[in-house]
Amino acid sequence: LKTVGTVIMAICVVMWWLSAYPKTEPPAEAGRLRAAAAAPNLPANEAADMVAEAEAIEARSAQAGSIAGRLGRVIQPVFAPLGYDWQLTVGVMTSFLAREVFVSTMSVLVGAAGNDDVTDAGVLGRIRGATREDGTPLFTPATSASLLVFFVLAMQCLPTLTMTRRETGQTRWALLQFLYMSSLAYVFATVTYQGLRLAGIA
Repeated sequence: LKTVGTVIMAICVVMWWLSAYPKTEPPAEAGRLRAAAAAPNLPANEAADMVAEAEAIEARSAQAGSIAGRLGRVIQPVFAPLGYDWQLTVGVMTSFLAREVFVSTMSVLVGAAGNDDVTDAGVLGRIRGATREDGTPLFTPATSASLLVFFVLAMQCLPTLTMTRRETGQTRWALLQFLYMSSLAYVFATVTYQGLRLAGIA
């Protein structure tokens, strides 16, 4: 448990850095909103809404331009048939080290990294309510089902692969275990997502 906790903490730190750098210029749209919010005689509630919208735009832009965002976009087409955007792609990729790090990775990507307890209801609520760049929900029924199937079948445990390598004395068996289980998970998760969409469940 101590080893898993250390791994999760290390991944959180790495993911925070990857999602925070390099710094990018705020979008012009956010600047216009902030300027409009500073207009005299504007009701306080409208100004606050404009500032909140500007901050959300800046946060999305910063993540998109970060190292994590760029890597996620490069790999995302591979996971597009499963219904994953770049955020879920990064979460799935880090979870190959251990399933437990998926929540930690997503908490960083949706901006909930300030809370150390990833089981906190507020953190899980923010992950549950996370959206894609177009404003649609990140976790739709079809996407959630696809993720569950993938996580059930995929080999997402580096210590297990290490143990397989040590017990068999050959790397090929660990590699075969990883490729076979991950391929099986990919196929069935794709079938789940696409099948639900065909059934009208997005």
